[in-house]
Amino acid sequence: MTFEPLRTQVNSIMKNSKSVDARLLEICELLESNIPYYNWVGFYFKNGDKNELKLGPYVGEPTDHTIIPFGKGICGQVALSNENFVVPDVSAQDNYIACSITVKAEIVIPIFIDGENIGQIDIDSNTPHPFSEKDERFLEFVCQKVAEIL
Repeated sequence: MTFEPLRTQVNSIMKNSKSVDARLLEICELLESNIPYYNWVGFYFKNGDKNELKLGPYVGEPTDHTIIPFGKGICGQVALSNENFVVPDVSAQDNYIACSITVKAEIVIPIFIDGENIGQIDIDSNTPHPFSEKDERFLEFVCQKVAEIL
């Protein structure tokens, strides 16, 4: 999988004049429709001063997990660790919040503004062990671009 053409499209989306949420949704749609093993793509953001994440724009199956406390699940752990979290097999994780029985793997990359973790991109895959270092680098690029419009 080559991510270079998608980088150009991400840059283009970030430069358009739509609302932030509209651009974030467009990013979700772009990734989900162009990367076969990205089956749920969404953003979570810190919910004000609370130690929890709130679901932002996403594409994929509806989720009940609109609020996630810091420390809970993969997203909640990234909110505390400030580090990428790649889960090749969600069934091997004790602190995994199941969104769907079809999900086999997850990757979560934090978004930073001035060194502060303000949110993250969360991707679920129905394919076991799909994510590589190339996914991590590409998603770090996406998160950097997202931070520039927030």
